[in-house]
Amino acid sequence: TFIGYAKPIKTEEEAIEFVNKIKKKHKDATHNVWAYTVGKTMNIQRYSDDGEPSQTAGVVIYDVLKKNDLTNVLAIVTRYFGGIKLGAGGLVRAYSSSTANTLLDIKTYELTSCIRMELRFPYTYMNLVSKYLSNQTLISKSFDSFVNLIYELPKKDFEEINKNLISMTKNEIEIKITSENTKAI
Repeated sequence: TFIGYAKPIKTEEEAIEFVNKIKKKHKDATHNVWAYTVGKTMNIQRYSDDGEPSQTAGVVIYDVLKKNDLTNVLAIVTRYFGGIKLGAGGLVRAYSSSTANTLLDIKTYELTSCIRMELRFPYTYMNLVSKYLSNQTLISKSFDSFVNLIYELPKKDFEEINKNLISMTKNEIEIKITSENTKAI
C-alpha cells in the first residue's frame, strides 16, 4: 500500500516538521519516503529513500516535483509492505505514480515579488484612486486631513501604477514603497 501526501512549504524546517508528523502518524509503515524543494529556483533540494534501495524512491519523488516545475512543496509517500518484492523498476514506478497521483489533487500558485505601497492624497481623488486600484489588495486605510491607503501589488506593476496615479491626481499624491516580499498568486 502506498499513501501520498503533498504540502506547500516555505522553509526546510516546515518540511522536516511535516515529515516527522507523517512518520508519527504512520509509525508502523515500512517506509516514509520524501522529497522537497524550496526557493523560487529550487535552490534547496532534499530527498530521502528511508531505507528503500538507493535511487528507487526519494530521488524518484524529487524527479516528479522537478518535472512538474514545483517548488516550495514537499511530497511524501508512505509504504506499507504487502509481502511482494517489487524490484527496483517496480519501486520506481510505484513511487513515481503515487507522487504523480497525489499531485493531481493539489492547487498550484505562481510566486511573484510583491511590494507594499503607501498612498497619501486629498479626498478629492478618493473614488478615482479606489476604482483604479480595485484589482489590487487593499491592506489598510485611514483618514486624517488626507486619505491614507496601503496596497499590496505585484512589483512588476508598480512603475505603470505609479505613473498613472501621479497623472490622475495631478501629482497631488505621495507614494512610498514600504516593504517587499514574495507571495503566491
